[in-house]
Amino acid sequence: MDRRKIIKGIAAGTIGLPVALRLFGGKGRAQSRETTVSGERFDWKMVTTWPPGFPILGEGCQLLADMCRRMSGGRLNIQVYGGGELVPPLEAFDAVRQGAAEVGSGAAYYWAGKLPAAQFFAGFPFGLNAQQMNAWLLAGGGMELWRELYATVGLIPFAGGNTGVQMGGWFNRRIESVADFRGLKMRMPGLGGRVLERLGATPVLVPGGEIYTGLERGILDATEWVGPYHDYVMGFHEIAKYYYYPGWHEPGTNFEFFVNREKYAELPPDLQEIFAVATHHINLHTLSAFEAKNAEYLEKLKQVPGLSILPYPDALVENARRAADEVMREYADSDETTRRVYASIQQFRKISKPWSGITERRFYEELS
Repeated sequence: MDRRKIIKGIAAGTIGLPVALRLFGGKGRAQSRETTVSGERFDWKMVTTWPPGFPILGEGCQLLADMCRRMSGGRLNIQVYGGGELVPPLEAFDAVRQGAAEVGSGAAYYWAGKLPAAQFFAGFPFGLNAQQMNAWLLAGGGMELWRELYATVGLIPFAGGNTGVQMGGWFNRRIESVADFRGLKMRMPGLGGRVLERLGATPVLVPGGEIYTGLERGILDATEWVGPYHDYVMGFHEIAKYYYYPGWHEPGTNFEFFVNREKYAELPPDLQEIFAVATHHINLHTLSAFEAKNAEYLEKLKQVPGLSILPYPDALVENARRAADEVMREYADSDETTRRVYASIQQFRKISKPWSGITERRFYEELS
């Protein structure tokens, strides 16, 4: 066959690339041993920390399962269980580690009590935004550290999406200075809660399903959740009249899929690749869905009578930043692995900040 005709055939889609490579004399991937496919079927269970069908996050788990089934021709079948359907939400990590399920979905800071360094692979106050988190994980050495950490408990992590920068929270009173945080009872878990304490507030740990009632009954003076979409669905605008931004406590919360290491090793190479590629898609899909839905629901919230959507006072943010620096340094000293992970993030930020300063920051502040 004439080489020009081959090239035209590829462009037109009438000749597949593996065939063309053989015609050119190359060793196309279709000829490699890796493409040998067995007919063995693998039935997996996925346990999640999200309520069944939870918008974006629970939906993303089902989308991952659907993609794996379709791409594998039915050889990799994953049954998704929402939090509480098979195991309690916060027991998903141990269920996968112990082999009761093959894969789980959650956020790494849920396991910080077991692995302190896990906190940094989800998010932390004044930490990495979504773009920076993906860059650090996929091209800045973060994923290698994450896999090293989870290998100690027999798991393999995969990035599973990001909220983007969250909102600061809902308040029952106006916030004009750091003094207004003193004595404030606010739902905020994790390291953000530790920063709140430094500002004089009292962090309160309340499950998501109890937040609305807590605000209504005065058990809470304020709460953070996620962003306009999920906050609107929760109905917080019905009970709190001040909505502050930005979410300095979680500037880009990263989610994860975690897989039992032994179960993953049992998969043939093509199914391992299918699963990995599907998680990459969900990582992008989840962030995109958050961005689109939050933009849509911010407009809805702007139409709510009596609701004020306000920026945190600059002085308060600066106080929070100083407190966060203290909390992060103390937390990083909790063990050697945590120190290494935090040092990697700090080094990445040192390199990336000048670049983002002349691109992203300048664009949004002066050119958009």
